Amino acid sequence: MATKSILKDINIKDKRLAHTFVEALSQAEHSKYKPTELSRECREIAGDKIKEFFGKK
Repeated sequence: MATKSILKDINIKDKRLAHTFVEALSQAEHSKYKPTELSRECREIAGDKIKEFFGKK
């Protein structure tokens, strides 16, 4: 996630939506991070290799 997107101000004018937002934040605070395993091969590519990877010449 881009840093700028988490630093934006939000205005919630509907009381019900504000309550829902606070509940979602509360639940996120108490949920644990679950690491995942990659199911596919992962590798870094750069420069001309990117075009080659996507099949463009």
